[in-house]
Amino acid sequence: MSEFPYDIVLFDLDGTLVESHHDLADAVNHALALEGRAPVTPDDLRQKIGGGAVGMLKRALEAQGGMVDRDRFEILKEALLDHYWAHIADKTVPFPGCIAALEVLIERGCTLAVCTNKTEGPARILLKALGMDHLFKTVYGSDTLGKERAKPQPDMLLAAVEDCGGGRFAMIGDSTYDTSAGRAAGATVVAVSFGYNDRPAGELDCDALIDHFDELVPALAALR
Repeated sequence: MSEFPYDIVLFDLDGTLVESHHDLADAVNHALALEGRAPVTPDDLRQKIGGGAVGMLKRALEAQGGMVDRDRFEILKEALLDHYWAHIADKTVPFPGCIAALEVLIERGCTLAVCTNKTEGPARILLKALGMDHLFKTVYGSDTLGKERAKPQPDMLLAAVEDCGGGRFAMIGDSTYDTSAGRAAGATVVAVSFGYNDRPAGELDCDALIDHFDELVPALAALR
């Protein structure tokens, strides 16, 4: 078997490793209800995920009657986060084939890390709840280095690569936040079509687009 071309593989979390929009929708709808707004459906929320809780709640409020003032927004954001933390893995599951693909990458000698715009604490809690935390060397969230250095900035990717010992690396994600950060970091970029794409999957700036986790290892092997 020829040597695998990557030392490190970085992954976005929501919409890439895990299907989390049902739990996220419940949390958003909890906040919307406090404001007397109609709920969003989980499928509607798929198009609003990205940029963390702030971006998600802003888009949901705008879709359900308009933004609120800054003080009220902070109250609703905290209510959303409190609800989400309490129900973080009620309905969330890894995408089909995810665990098997991660295990194959580790067998091929890759070190894995998570780079997500979810804050670090909930990201670690979710991975542990799903029994996935042992697969990753490190986890970077939007608050690990500071909000201004979250994706689409490349900072967390570069920091994660350093934590993993350096080497050739790839970024796997589902949105322009991920692909832009990957490009800026100098990574090979693979996008997934089954996630929470913030533009049509075929328009994402990537070196390969996959439709199932079964395709990930062959796609990376081909991107030498």
